[in-house]
Amino acid sequence: MMTIESFKELAHEEKLNQLRHNGELLGTYERRSADGDSKTSGDIFELNNFWVFLSDDEQMVIPSRRNPLFKEEEEEEAEG
Repeated sequence: MMTIESFKELAHEEKLNQLRHNGELLGTYERRSADGDSKTSGDIFELNNFWVFLSDDEQMVIPSRRNPLFKEEEEEEAEG
């Protein structure tokens, strides 16, 4: 089973192949930049026990131990 640590060590094309063949597309997502003033559009995939953001241009592949879609739902409920 692929872990987040082993996923991080893969080459870019291998990461894309893992997402295509083993990832489950959960939905679209806009990821905020580090400084918070811009967003990058993409998709969130679930892969084993972690999640991966893949930008629309497939240049950004960012694994995470937290489901960013779950956090987004919490924020919407708080604003609601």
